[in-house]
Formats: sequence, structure tokens, C-alpha cells
Amino acid sequence: MATIYLPFFALIVGMLGLLLGADRFVEGSAAVARNLGISPMIIGLTVVSVGTSAPEIIVSINAALNGAGQLAVGNALGSNLANIGLVLGITALVAPLPVQKHLLVEEGPVLLVITALAGLCLYDGFLHRGESVALMLLVIPLLVLVVKFKKSAPNPEAANSAEEIPDMPRAQALLRLALGLGVLLVSADITVWGAKSIAVYLGLSELIIGLTIVAIGTSLPELAASVMSALRGHHDIAIGNIFGSNLFNLMLVMTAAGAISPIALSADVFSRDFAAMALMTTLMVALVAFAIYRTTKSDSQALLSRFVGIVLLASYGLYYVALWPSMYPI
Repeated sequence: MATIYLPFFALIVGMLGLLLGADRFVEGSAAVARNLGISPMIIGLTVVSVGTSAPEIIVSINAALNGAGQLAVGNALGSNLANIGLVLGITALVAPLPVQKHLLVEEGPVLLVITALAGLCLYDGFLHRGESVALMLLVIPLLVLVVKFKKSAPNPEAANSAEEIPDMPRAQALLRLALGLGVLLVSADITVWGAKSIAVYLGLSELIIGLTIVAIGTSLPELAASVMSALRGHHDIAIGNIFGSNLFNLMLVMTAAGAISPIALSADVFSRDFAAMALMTTLMVALVAFAIYRTTKSDSQALLSRFVGIVLLASYGLYYVALWPSMYPI
């Protein structure tokens, strides 16, 4: 029994390090960009948005380099499930979330299309290098389009959040950036080692560990950011953070592993895990659409209510019910 304590301790320390490293990395990179004369709005839409997915990206790369590609794919899919069911569910319970029409006509369709493309990459049970690189490269035109549109139609809440980017001397910003990246790299290595060791000890697959423990752990930055944004009244930031993080998980986290080394996947990855993620994504977009539709003939604000939070949390719980037989097969 004592042999399992060290991997669990390593996993906890690694995840705490990922949280700390991601925070320093985002602060440092945003401050460096600001020192280079880049506007706070653009930094918020690009550097900060990608930076919140830094733990998942670094863990994915580290897992692929250590021959644990299924852990990396499980981390990406599991993080998206956790972001919708756990993060958005809890955030809606904390405070009913006003939703804007742009989520339905801009971010929603893009997320559904990228989800479908990710499905095409996974349906044959093999994540190839070429399709991973192709999906990864779509991030560039996507960020360009987002920046272009948001500059022409700025969101006041996003602008206020972007102005909170720290202003610090260039040397201090570079030091914080380097420190954050270093902590991320070391923490990712510790996290992957701990997760793999736990999987071996408990007789679980690396995929299951990635879908559960690692996915929830690396989703903690999104949970913290969304809940704090909701409590501060930055409601659009809270929901937009979920949409953006899920996009980057599919386009950068999953593909980073596939680009390093092609990954053979079990049949359950597509039929169970991707299918659950696609259904949860569709449910989230549908709930946003329903909230907006209900207010089309009135002047009231469209809201994701606390009941929606309960629905999302319950849906996430149902996924674990479906996952349970794979955890401990008879």
C-alpha cells in the first residue's frame, strides 16, 4: 500500500505546480506582450486565452514524449467534459449567467465545427500526425478572425478584463514568464509520472486516468477563472472562457500529442468519450440557444439559470456512470 502514496503525492504536487506555473506563465507572457506594445484587448483574446490551456498542452506534450498518448487524448476530451459539466455547471450554480447572442452566432458554430473535425480525426481509432498538424494549424486563422472581429465589435466586459493585465518592467515580465514555463514543465513531468504510476497500481488504463483525475486537475484554472469572473460580474468572460478553452483543448492539447507521435486508440475513445463530449457540447450550445430564444419577444436578459447548472452537473455525473464499467471491468 505504501507504494501508492508517492504517486498520489506526486500527482497532487504536480497539479498544484501546474496551477502556479500557469498563473505565472500567463501573467508574464501577457506583461511581455504589453511591453511590446500589443493592445490589452488582443492580449486577452490570444495570449491569455491560450495560456489558460497551458497545463493541458504541457501535460499532453509530456505524455506523448513518455509514450502515454492515450493519457493525452483522454486529458483533452476529459477536460472538455469537465469544463462543460463541472466548471460551467458550478459557475451557473454560483450565479445565473447572462448570455449574449454572439455566443450562439459566433463561438457556438465554430466550437461545433471543430468538435466535428476532431471526431473525424478519432473515428478510425488512430490519431495520425498529419491530421493533428492540420487541425493545430487552424488555430492561426481562428485567432486572426477572432481578433479582427472583436476589434470591430468590442465587448465591454472583455475590455475591462483585458485592462487587468499586469504592468511590470520587461525584465520582471521575462523572469516571470521563464519561471512559469519552467514550473509548468517540471510539474507536467511529475503529474504524468504520478498518473501513470497510479494507473499501473490500480489496474486502470492511462486513458481512464487522463479522462478523470488529470482532466479535472488541469481544468481547475478554468474553474477558478470562471467562478471568479462570475462573482465579479464579468459574466460574458465566464462563459466565453469555457468556449475558448474547449476549442484550444481540441486544436492544441489533443493535436500536440498526435503531432509528436501517432496514437493508437481504443474503440471506446470515439464511441464513448468523444460521443459524450460531442453530446455535452451540443447540449451547452442548445441551452444557450434556448435561453436566448425565450427572451426574443421580451426585454428580459437571457440567462443560464441555476437549474441549467444542475442539468450540466447531472449530465457530467451520467458520463461517470457510463465510464464506471471501464474503470473496474468484471
